[in-house]
Amino acid sequence: MFTSVIGNTMTVLSFVICVAAALVLGVLTSFVFSIRSKHTSSWKYSIALLPAIVAVVIMMVNGNIGVGLAVAGTFALVRFRSMPGSAKEVTGLFFAVALGLICGTGYIGIACVFFVIIAIAVLVFAVLKFGEADASLRNLKIVIPEDLDYDTVFDDLFEKYTRRHELVHVKTTNVGTMYELTYEVILKDPENSKQFIDELRCRNGNLNISYGRERELGTM
Repeated sequence: MFTSVIGNTMTVLSFVICVAAALVLGVLTSFVFSIRSKHTSSWKYSIALLPAIVAVVIMMVNGNIGVGLAVAGTFALVRFRSMPGSAKEVTGLFFAVALGLICGTGYIGIACVFFVIIAIAVLVFAVLKFGEADASLRNLKIVIPEDLDYDTVFDDLFEKYTRRHELVHVKTTNVGTMYELTYEVILKDPENSKQFIDELRCRNGNLNISYGRERELGTM
């Protein structure tokens, strides 16, 4: 079970078995990591195909010093891909690469056992909501003029409307004439979000305000 199907010489059958196993495990990986999570269709597509692609690369350079460069290049591709993703998405990509590496060396049994272990862990974490933020947590981005003291300007409004608030990021914008403040907030009553934002607008001179989950906000 834990021996390589490739043996001393690669055959057409062993090649097909490794690629097919990698493809099946890639599809299953895409499914498992999508449970209770929202991902783009391109990410799911990439996860499904990545183990098979990596497996073929490893089989083609097996026994050659170039395998080290191939592995390093594969991981560099994952790290520096054009669109940044969440930590969970990056973990899924590394997991898919690992499955491809194992399948590429012919150890299908080990790849399957490894997949089962990680899949069970992912499912348990999903059921337990392990590491998930409070569902009521929202990101609030406010643009204010530079003459306002961002440390205290909204204190009374936060005291009135929020159960919790924290200033997590400050940056200058508009050639340094304004500040963009990013808060994490939990409202006492989510139904008062419009009234809360209206009062913030009165305080910041009706400049830009964004309120929502972090993935919904993106960049202003």
